[in-house]
Amino acid sequence: MDANVDRVTQNLKMGPSRFLGRRGSRFVVIAQKDVIYWGSDGGLAKLYSAGQSYLMEPTLIELERRLNPEVFCRISRTAIVNLDYVSEVNMLLGGRGSPPQEWRASGGKPPQIEDLIAKLEGIS
Repeated sequence: MDANVDRVTQNLKMGPSRFLGRRGSRFVVIAQKDVIYWGSDGGLAKLYSAGQSYLMEPTLIELERRLNPEVFCRISRTAIVNLDYVSEVNMLLGGRGSPPQEWRASGGKPPQIEDLIAKLEGIS
């Protein structure tokens, strides 16, 4: 059944509109619009929303296949961002394949975006 749902959503270029995240022993439903980004944590995806983070079972690779590419973008090996939270990306002079030099989020940077930017700048 999951394979059929995945196939239909991929064909329609849709992705899930809600996600199930684990926080301790609880599972919480998070709306797509509330997802700021996913990071990688020990091989699992970690969903970041305003002030909260949740573990998810799929890897970023598996998650990326299921997401709507018009809403989410893989920006590195360790992060997928919700494009609604990104207003500007400046590339380094190295061009293609170079990591972004600077990320700006719309509506001011939520703390989670600040943390992601710091991690990405540490990689470059």
